[in-house]
Amino acid sequence: MSVTFDAATLANAATRALRAYDPGHDLPALRRRFGADLVELGSNENPLGPSPQAIAAIQAALSGTFRYPDPHGGALKAALAARHGVDAAQIVLGNGSHELLMLIAQCFADAQTSVVFSEFGFAVFPIATAAAGARAIRVPALPREHATMPCGHDLDAMSEAIVADTRIVYLANPNNPTGTWFDDEALDAFMTRVPATTLVVIDEAYAEFMSAPHLHSALRLLSRHPNLIVTRTFSKAYALAGLRVGYAISSPPIVAVLERLRESFNVNGLALAAAEAALADRAHVERARAWNESEREWLAARLREKGLQVYPSQTNFVLVDFGDDAAPIERALFARGVIVRPMGGYGLGHCLRISVGSRGANERLLAALP
Repeated sequence: MSVTFDAATLANAATRALRAYDPGHDLPALRRRFGADLVELGSNENPLGPSPQAIAAIQAALSGTFRYPDPHGGALKAALAARHGVDAAQIVLGNGSHELLMLIAQCFADAQTSVVFSEFGFAVFPIATAAAGARAIRVPALPREHATMPCGHDLDAMSEAIVADTRIVYLANPNNPTGTWFDDEALDAFMTRVPATTLVVIDEAYAEFMSAPHLHSALRLLSRHPNLIVTRTFSKAYALAGLRVGYAISSPPIVAVLERLRESFNVNGLALAAAEAALADRAHVERARAWNESEREWLAARLREKGLQVYPSQTNFVLVDFGDDAAPIERALFARGVIVRPMGGYGLGHCLRISVGSRGANERLLAALP
C-alpha cells in the first residue's frame, strides 16, 4: 500500500505556520528577458556601487577561497569596534542582518513568550517570531492621515502592548517599507518604559542614509540599556548586498548567548575582506549618502507633481501612495521593464515602494507611470 509522502506534515508546528520570505520578482529571469533595458527599483540597492577599495579587497582575497574564513571575523569586528566605540565582545556578525534578526528570536523566544512588532514593520520580524513559535503581538501603525509620520511606528502603543511574557520588541529605524522614523526623544522615552526582561531590537539597515534633525543611532543608548540590540548591514549604503554581511551590537552577555547558536563560518571570506575595506572608505559612503538624499528629494518632488502622496523617508527608497489599488500600476511598469516593489503583502495595497535609482532609471520610471 503506497502512502503519499507529505513533508509539510512532518515539520514542527512553528514551521508549518510559516510562509517563505518573498524576495519579489525573479530578477535573474527578468535580466535575461529585458537585458540592459531593465530598470531595477524594487530592492533598495545602492546604484553607485561599492567602494573601489572593497572591490580591490575582494580581488586580493580570491586566491584564499579554498581556506575557511575566520570563524570569529576578528579583523572586521576590530574595525567595527573602533568605528562605533564599543568592545569587540559586543559584536556578532551575520550573513546579512536578516540572519541575525532570526537568530535573536531563535535564542530568546519560544512558545511560552510573546514578541511585539509594528504593523508595516520589516517583513522579517513576524517571520522570526513564527519560526521561534512565539506569540506575535502586532501593534497598529500610526494612521495614514498622521501629520508627520503616516504608517510609522506608534511607540506609545507598542510600549503599552508589552506584557509579562514579552521577550522581544522589534523596531526598525528608519523603517522598511515605509521609510519613516522616530526621533531620539521618542526612542529615549520608549526605552525607559520597557522592562529589563524584554529585549529591544532596533534594525538600522538604513542608518548611513539618516540626516534628519534629532535622529541618531540607538548605539548611543547601549551603555544605559543592556537589553538593547542594534542590527546593521553592509547591503545598503555600502552596496555589498551580493556578499551578505551584517552585524549586531549589544551587551557582551547577549552577544555570548547569540554566539552559542550562530552558524560556524557564517560570513564568507570575501565578505569579511570587502566589508572591512568598505568600512574604511568613509568618503565613499558619505558620497552615497549625499547623492541619495539629493536624488530622493528630486524623485519625490517629481512624483508629487503627478499628484501622488510620497511618504517622508530617511532611506534610499520612497513609499508612494496611489490612493487606490496600486497593482495595475505595478503591472504596467513591469510590462515596460521597470521593477518596483508591490506592497500588498504588507497590507499597503494602495502603495508601491520605489528605490532611488540613477537619474536615468528614475526618469524611466517617471516616463513609464501611466
